[in-house]
Amino acid sequence: MSAPSNPFHVAASHIDQMRQAAIYAEGGALPARIKVLAALLWSVSSRCEPCIAHYARKAIDFGATREEMSEMLAIASTMGGCVGETWALKAFAAAKATNTNEAEMTCCPQ
Repeated sequence: MSAPSNPFHVAASHIDQMRQAAIYAEGGALPARIKVLAALLWSVSSRCEPCIAHYARKAIDFGATREEMSEMLAIASTMGGCVGETWALKAFAAAKATNTNEAEMTCCPQ
């Protein structure tokens, strides 16, 4: 398979490589599950709805429990006030959608 030539796809490919190394890889000081939860927290903070959906799914895929997700999203609510609470609730909805196989959204093409 040849490398992508479209500049957007090239950039998306590099972002995915960084995501694999920085977030999904095991073997560092933090387990991947915690790094994915941190990415979810950052997604809420940046108000990126496709990112929220993506990292909520990934958190579940990496074994995050509902309790762990609740604690992480409580941080978003605390740090973001009313706005943080609104976006944290969107993250919970995205996690629920994962369990019911609703339409997928992603922040970057895979």
